[in-house]
Amino acid sequence: MDATKVLNLSQNALKVLEKRYLKKNEEGRVIETPEDLFRRVAKCVAAADLRYRKSQDKVEKVEQEFYGMLTSLEFLPNSPTLMNAGRRLGQLSACFVIPVEDSMESIFDAVKYTAIIHKSGGGTGFSFSRLRPNGDIVGSTKGISSGPVSFMTVFDTATEAVKQGGTRRGANMGILRVDHPDILSFITCKDDLNKFNNFNISVAITEEFMRAVLEDKEYNLINPRTRKVVNSLRAKDVFHLIVEHAWKNGEPGIVFIDRVNESNPTPKVGTIESTNPCGEQPLLPYESCNLGSINLARMVDARRREIEWEKLGEITRNAVHFLDNVIDINKYPLKKIEEMTLANRKIGLGVMGWADMLIQLGIPYNSERAVRLAEEVMLFIQREGKQASSALAEERGVFPNYEGSIYDGKIRLRNATVTTIAPTGTLSIIAGCSSGIEPLFAVSYVRTVMEGTKLIEINPYFEQVAKERGFWSRRLMEQISETGSVQGFDEIPDDVKAIFVTAHDISPADHVMMQAAFQKYVDNAVSKTVNFPKDATPRDVENVYLLAYELGCKGVTVYRDGSRQQQVLTKGKKGEKQPEEGRQKIVPRKRPAVIKGTTRLMKTGCGNLYVTINEDEEGHLFELFTSMGKAGGCAASQSEAIGRLVSLAFRSNIEPDEVIKQLKGIMCHSPTWHEGGRILSCSDAIASALQRYREKGSKGNGDSHKVVMLMGACPECGGAVEHEGGCAVCHNCGFTRC
Repeated sequence: MDATKVLNLSQNALKVLEKRYLKKNEEGRVIETPEDLFRRVAKCVAAADLRYRKSQDKVEKVEQEFYGMLTSLEFLPNSPTLMNAGRRLGQLSACFVIPVEDSMESIFDAVKYTAIIHKSGGGTGFSFSRLRPNGDIVGSTKGISSGPVSFMTVFDTATEAVKQGGTRRGANMGILRVDHPDILSFITCKDDLNKFNNFNISVAITEEFMRAVLEDKEYNLINPRTRKVVNSLRAKDVFHLIVEHAWKNGEPGIVFIDRVNESNPTPKVGTIESTNPCGEQPLLPYESCNLGSINLARMVDARRREIEWEKLGEITRNAVHFLDNVIDINKYPLKKIEEMTLANRKIGLGVMGWADMLIQLGIPYNSERAVRLAEEVMLFIQREGKQASSALAEERGVFPNYEGSIYDGKIRLRNATVTTIAPTGTLSIIAGCSSGIEPLFAVSYVRTVMEGTKLIEINPYFEQVAKERGFWSRRLMEQISETGSVQGFDEIPDDVKAIFVTAHDISPADHVMMQAAFQKYVDNAVSKTVNFPKDATPRDVENVYLLAYELGCKGVTVYRDGSRQQQVLTKGKKGEKQPEEGRQKIVPRKRPAVIKGTTRLMKTGCGNLYVTINEDEEGHLFELFTSMGKAGGCAASQSEAIGRLVSLAFRSNIEPDEVIKQLKGIMCHSPTWHEGGRILSCSDAIASALQRYREKGSKGNGDSHKVVMLMGACPECGGAVEHEGGCAVCHNCGFTRC
């Protein structure tokens, strides 16, 4: 049976499921279908009802409801739940916050806990605000503290080593209060592109600081060890430094920490100091949260252009039931996390497919009508979600920390929080919808598939309208794919252009107003990227930060187009000839008298391939040779040719990472498995051998940095990386940084 037809999955969705979600055997072969996955998850999560004296018949009915919700792609839980429910690992949460107290023991306990969480598939957030500043006295040794930024390096290194077991990359949020004495070094800590590549960073902004910014006054810096004022700074100068760096590379983000704590549901339990990696989930120390998203694209009667409110209400209630069950069946990585999570039972129900809903309703994303509808939809989900949580409380009891919470005496709830708007990166690829509450990232774009074939992906709603209105042509679709936008094409009607706007077609203010509209009726926070064009100024970023503060947002993440890209080669416009005069001729380096290297055995579908990689005296990669286990034949000759060209590239000072990117992912007719990974071809095997060699510490051939997301291209497939939902995602292969 074809799972893509049964579940209405796109080929891209199936590829993402096979690569990241479906169960594999010890050889790395996929051994379950998408249907099996959804059945596994539904069965496991529904089984929690047995704890509440439900009959087997009722549990089976709940399982079927959950299965229907998942297979219809009307609701999907966060990735760890899809990956691990019903499996040995059983860790189902996406978000964790680990405390970092001002002692060496606490710091390295936190590093250990981080490694355990990342290995289980979760992301971690930290506040480093309790650490004494750089240069402060260490009482036990009479030494000098190196400060929070120095200790962040330890966390970053640990994350690099773990990489979340290969299914999800390690992701961290580092937060420092704006009144910490080391705030200036924190704001600038990612100026060195070699550092903190596994961290998102945000400044915790206080109300006092914002008042000082607006009134152009100084504010105090406080040593967290002594609680004494040690200095004061002009607030506007610090604010402008944050703005300048966010304009330059998108970080730091900002979190309005006092505003976050105003809506802290359990203030007697503790103060919120940090969030998860994308900023949408404020959590207490040792707290975790389970997230899930309703696919709004499937909540529309397209013929009548109406929202199916009854269906949306039913899905909301079932989703709250699902997420509450996840809390009970979860296998927590630490006892402390289990205790805190069970005490507050926070869940985060959000949405995806918002842009698709607007398109089906014929409403432009950047319109007052869209903002009003955002409030209406989220108010409905919030109300239905709270009612569902209240019904569960009557049946199962309120969350243990209910007494003294903000709900005490007002409404009985099973969950301290119910709603969150999270980034939906790979989930939206599986569901075949737009990401989170973001606008479309492109109406048409080029996707690279097997053997380097380029396919033009077209938004299905746009393709339908184009054919119905008579302006569809292959040439037009190809032209649109060059920029992703339909603006500027005379053959496209103005009303169609208005509806099919992309993230770069609308103003930054429109992004913020949409975020604020959803935030009004969300318990936790909203993950969203405010996109800027490349020519935006720091003042434009400043205006967005002030608008977000004014409109009640809990935080802001910005991204200026091209600000994180490091172009290796400069190229002219398409079709433009480069002048011959002044063109520098590249001369390959001569082979030195002495050279050293290693040979690695790689198994391929064509037989054993021996890859020899040699360095020059300075440790730079110089040449690569290949030898097939079976001499002769086409495979052997092609591998030798690749080796010669790679050697020429190395001797011409081309960066090894660029060579790897070109060879990785090329597929032949007989892929195989080697050391737990899939080898697609001899070319792919050579790329893998190079990658492993590079990971052992060889030098590059120039000044490139070992960074993942700074090239503007996916590190796994070379596709375009889109910054959305406070994160970064490749729509080609499903890679996500979060």
